[in-house]
Amino acid sequence: MNLTFSPAEESFRDEVRTFLSEALTPDLKRYASRMTSVYAQKDVALEWQAILVEKGWAAPSWPVEYGGCDWSVAQHYIFDIEMAKSGAPPLSPMGIGMCGPALIGHGSEAQKAHYLPRILSGEDFWCQGYSEPHAGSDLAALTMSAEADGDDFICNGSKIWTTHAHEANMMFCLVRTDASGKPQQGITFLLIDMTTPGVRVDPIIMLSGEHIQNAVFFDDVRVPKANVVGEVDKGWTVAKYLLEFERGGSSYGPRLLQRLGALRRVAKDLGRLDAALNARISAAEIEAGALEAAELMMMSELAGGGTPGLKASMMKIKGTELSQHVTEIALDIAGAHVEPFQPEHTSPGGPVVTHHSSNQGLVGPDSLVTVAAKYLNDRAGSIYAGSNEIQRNILSKGQLGL
Repeated sequence: MNLTFSPAEESFRDEVRTFLSEALTPDLKRYASRMTSVYAQKDVALEWQAILVEKGWAAPSWPVEYGGCDWSVAQHYIFDIEMAKSGAPPLSPMGIGMCGPALIGHGSEAQKAHYLPRILSGEDFWCQGYSEPHAGSDLAALTMSAEADGDDFICNGSKIWTTHAHEANMMFCLVRTDASGKPQQGITFLLIDMTTPGVRVDPIIMLSGEHIQNAVFFDDVRVPKANVVGEVDKGWTVAKYLLEFERGGSSYGPRLLQRLGALRRVAKDLGRLDAALNARISAAEIEAGALEAAELMMMSELAGGGTPGLKASMMKIKGTELSQHVTEIALDIAGAHVEPFQPEHTSPGGPVVTHHSSNQGLVGPDSLVTVAAKYLNDRAGSIYAGSNEIQRNILSKGQLGL
């Protein structure tokens, strides 16, 4: 995709590049290059977020009055591209990318005044309480109950696959406040303090040996009714709104192109960049470039006050499946250099690895140390945020009328 930027936009690009070259520490870049998850661990995410907050660039898509940037579509695009090219770690999307937009779109003035500054400062670190053992892609089947008791709700039930619940102090959660109607009715969007008595977090150790997700249990947990976002029993509207940002809020294209460029360089250094492999990487780059173009179109619509809508499902399908394809190429390049993760410490739930920081005994390039774990971790990409099969159903019904 060829774009011509104005002199002012080129000046902005130079400003972004200068900032990133000065603000990104070697440790942050090295961490990002070895990430296996789409989420950076809490301390890294908040370290980078604090740097961006100081610059005023942590939540550029938010309205200016809440800390966002009055940028053009081109500036947002340039920022995303340069962030990817620089190798910057991603921020945790739970607060800035999901809960923040939900509050801006549906929260009360009091909720926005209280929570949005705390999201930016990192004082509140969020997790998402959606899936349950029997309610994943069929999210409307959720049963975690919230019964009214005076000024509070009393919550009982559980959530599963909850990313960073062990590190979060707040959860935005879907609860069942009425079971008498259709499944989508009677659901309420509730903000829960994770330090409240009755909340228990158990680790889920992934196939790669990492601790990223959790099961969360609620036993008579009291939550103020003031923590309802939107209206009681009408949380499905808020949930769908937020899911559009979860599925379509990521810029897959720039980061995929960056990963593919890095793989080509590694393959060349290893002497493995033959014609067949070069063709595979080039084909993936074409797909990533097309995705990037589609994301730019969606970004233009968002700048006009819209939401991702059905395009969110398309981006989620293509972005996650292409990311999985890139991990397959990486495995083929790594070959015998692939090294399994070794737990750095243990917990009562078993071995826990948040990231691989040592390459002692590694044979081969440092850049390949997390290839196997990334491959395993990325298998979840086509399942989380609504499985890709469900996304195709959404597109077939909403776009094609089937």
